[in-house]
Order: sequence, then structure tokens, then C-alpha cells
Amino acid sequence: MAFGIKKQDIAEWKRKIDQGEIAFLTHYWLDDRFPGYKTVTKVGCSDLKKLAEWGRQYGLKKDWIDHRKNGYSHFDLIGEKQEEILKQEGLLEHIWKNRKQG
Repeated sequence: MAFGIKKQDIAEWKRKIDQGEIAFLTHYWLDDRFPGYKTVTKVGCSDLKKLAEWGRQYGLKKDWIDHRKNGYSHFDLIGEKQEEILKQEGLLEHIWKNRKQG
């Protein structure tokens, strides 16, 4: 279940994806399959080859891309890997913003 996300954040994420950029969107997320994790970062791009190449540098397999018919295919990042990648991308504010609100 996703929550704690603004419509304008989703619109901006989609706009970047549509333009072929690697786009990041972090929000609260609860899933019984992953107890103890409270946020997810969706990393998407309309260019799936570019997205797969981006993921490879972080040890992500292209098979892990959540393929969406609506064009917003993405990787889902959680836990330590999420924080590691956001740190390397210079985007830790995604995590801190959600921690302050939670």
C-alpha cells in the first residue's frame, strides 16, 4: 500500500520518465512481504535499455524491472540497497524527507 505522496510529485516523476530521464520517486509503502520497510523508491525511465544499464551499475538485474503497460516501468528500491543507491546518486533527501514526516 502506497501513501504519503503528492500528485505533483507523481506528475513530475512521470514527466521525467516521458523525457527519457532516470527519475526517482520515494514514498511510504507497506507490504507484508517486506516487514520492517516503510519506504520504497521507484526508479523509472521510458528507455528500458537506459534503465537496465543504470541499474547494472548498482547490481540490479534487468529482470527486476517492474514492466508497466502504461509506460512507467521502474525498479523498486527498498532497505539498505535503497539508501545506498540514493546516497550514491546524491538523493538522500528522498529518505530524510520521509523520515521527518513519519
